[in-house]
Amino acid sequence: MIVAEPARRYVALGLLFVAGLIIGLLLARRSYTAADGWPGPGKTRIDQAVILERLQSAADLVTTEVALRDVVTYENTRLGSTKRALVVVTGKALVGFDLQKQAHAKVDEAAKAIEISLPHPSLVSVDVVQLKTYDESRGLWNPFHPSDRDTIYQLARDQLKTAALELEVRRHAETGARAVLSALFAASGYTVRVEFLPVVSAESE
Repeated sequence: MIVAEPARRYVALGLLFVAGLIIGLLLARRSYTAADGWPGPGKTRIDQAVILERLQSAADLVTTEVALRDVVTYENTRLGSTKRALVVVTGKALVGFDLQKQAHAKVDEAAKAIEISLPHPSLVSVDVVQLKTYDESRGLWNPFHPSDRDTIYQLARDQLKTAALELEVRRHAETGARAVLSALFAASGYTVRVEFLPVVSAESE
């Protein structure tokens, strides 16, 4: 029998999110200058094709990486003998947008306004960076095996995924996307409104 109990979660979200957002805004403003073929205010007419092209090139800027930390309590009982482990796991979750399939844009040239519709961000990946064992006890005739390590790793990854979803990191990614896209087109004198499309299917890992 295997028992895994999540302990209190510790999450480092704010610093990475703020740092990533600032870097994204700076890159967005620098990447599309007149020297790169992206004219300044009043010198260009933006259509849907241009917007979608720029969205593709800005995909990395609207991706959010979150640092996570959690605790895994592992127990396995065999023939009345129980082994236990207390493991602290650190990892990172990557949240992004599929801009190739569902991104849409409309331009009101007279009002210098752009409406962009994007799919909701999804959890792209969850990676375990480190596993650190703080307490481990083997059973009398139930020692630890490599398969136990594999199980602990998978439990840790699952808990990091749950922690990421509970933190509403996708909502933070949406906020970051709005800020980056507004900065991206502001250099050409356009205001940007970003909406997110309704979820039409269950998210797959």
